Amino acid sequence: MVPLLLVLLLALLLFGAGFAVKILWLVAVVVLVFWLIGFVARGTHPSGGRHRWYRW
Repeated sequence: MVPLLLVLLLALLLFGAGFAVKILWLVAVVVLVFWLIGFVARGTHPSGGRHRWYRW
């Protein structure tokens, strides 16, 4: 009975980890899309040139 419960627990852990990794991939894609939109839609600097929209 114990090996069966261990296999079931392992399956649940792997399923949970797979779901979490999928969610993290979706979040990463959304952040990348917002970054690209911000990169393309950046405004102009008051001196006439284009500036970075982030402060790195």
